[in-house]
Amino acid sequence: TDADLRRTCSWNALKGYDYRWLDVSFEVLESDEAAEKSYQGRLEEKSGGGAVPGLGDEAYSVVNLTTEDKQQTREGVVVARAANALVIVTYNGSDFESKKAPGTDVINKGAIKAAKEAVAALGDG
Repeated sequence: TDADLRRTCSWNALKGYDYRWLDVSFEVLESDEAAEKSYQGRLEEKSGGGAVPGLGDEAYSVVNLTTEDKQQTREGVVVARAANALVIVTYNGSDFESKKAPGTDVINKGAIKAAKEAVAALGDG
């Protein structure tokens, strides 16, 4: 509940050559209005993607593909606002053997699932 702190947890896993990384961040702001302003500011930084209905008071998801040294990585980011809190989830993956990234749908659904669980955890605290 400290508005001066941002809480973040990260996990990564490698199964064979299939890699996944998940980052979940919580920001509690002074008011619903401050959270809404921060949420809108974060959306200005994003292109593509779209709204995620039924997640918090408002939520947005975007998925991008990057390639570095012929290795593809697909990353999904979900920004959700629930009252005066923001939840930011980043989920990405790569296959180090094939050099391909998981499909957009796989990454997007994974990011949204993690965001729903993170938003639900706010109510449990």
